[in-house]
Parts: sequence; structure tokens; C-alpha cells
Amino acid sequence: MTEKAMVDTKVRRRAKKVGVVTSDKMDKSVVVRVDRTVMHKMYKRYVKRSARFMAHDEQNRCRTGDTVEIIESRPLSANKRWRVCRIVRRAAGATQPAALTGE
Repeated sequence: MTEKAMVDTKVRRRAKKVGVVTSDKMDKSVVVRVDRTVMHKMYKRYVKRSARFMAHDEQNRCRTGDTVEIIESRPLSANKRWRVCRIVRRAAGATQPAALTGE
């Protein structure tokens, strides 16, 4: 294998983030809020910052309040560059719709 071919087949690790679903009103899409803490430059105190990501949810399994893990992917639409990898924790009191439970 030539050196050039090795450079072309380089695999990039995809970023993963954990956040809370804030909106599930779209079909096969959710909005996930990811929180992080950063130190304030002047006051040297920790401040909470949050970012919103639109993520692809193929089976429409996520509900508002669920904690999910999202993974970076190719652009899926104008705003979606993330996919839901797994649901870490269900929201308190969340129930599955009848279509997914088989009832």
C-alpha cells in the first residue's frame, strides 16, 4: 500500500456529546441541549454554558426530557449534523407511545 493511499483512508474519530432533549416535535429530528462549564476569564468562577444541536432520530424514540448521547455525522439536512446514538436515561414519567410498545 502506498503512502498516499494510507492518507486517503484515514479514519477520523467522531465527536460524541451527552445532552437533554428539549424538543421532539419534528419528524425524525430532535433538539438536544448540551451543557458545559467553563471558567470565567475575569472572575475565575465556573459558568454554565449551553449549546443546542439538531440531531437525527430515525425511530422517533426520543421524548422531551430524555438524556441522550449524540454522535457527529455527515450533514443530513441544512441544520442537522448529529445523530442520536443511544438514550442514556428516560425522562421521569415518560411513557412510550403505543406504536412502539406493540400494544
